[in-house]
Amino acid sequence: MAEEKKEVNCECEAEAVAEETEACAEETSEKKCRGEGKKLKAEIESLKARLAEAEKKAEADAAEAADKYARLAAEYENFRRRSKTEREAVYGDAVADTVMGIVPLIDNLMYAEKFGGGSDNPEKFAEGVKLILGKLPEILGKMNVSVFGEAGETFDPNLHNAVMHVEDESYGEGEITDVLQCGYKYGEKVIRYAMVKVAN
Repeated sequence: MAEEKKEVNCECEAEAVAEETEACAEETSEKKCRGEGKKLKAEIESLKARLAEAEKKAEADAAEAADKYARLAAEYENFRRRSKTEREAVYGDAVADTVMGIVPLIDNLMYAEKFGGGSDNPEKFAEGVKLILGKLPEILGKMNVSVFGEAGETFDPNLHNAVMHVEDESYGEGEITDVLQCGYKYGEKVIRYAMVKVAN
């Protein structure tokens, strides 16, 4: 019996130690869980703070980009208006320069009509008009406009418009026999094609 008591005591002690060890393990596990929980909570708070910071930065970047876009759009609109105004001014200046170049010719024709229109000497009147028209190439030359299309030139479809055709062996092939209207060029650009009569 004494041995049985010892065994029961040993078993009881073993159970108590096992329970105590289990309780200790549970307590340790619970402490570990609490410690890990605190760590996880701290990590979550840190991530929330970083996320809030990233959101603020993204909002600031978006606001800055929107501001840059608005400024760029306003700058482009101002450039477009300024360009339009400058284009209109250039066109106006070109028209004014052209008219100023032709005004002396117009004045001379008006003087001729006023003082020689009813003249008893039509030859003198015709000579005056011819002198006035003789200034025309000089006036056009100042504007970089040249006159082309003369009898004897070779027909060029890039410069001439053939409205009549004649078969005459005294002229060469494609030779212009008569100019009905002179052609005009500004630099290399054709303003008006010469209207001509072409042979052969």
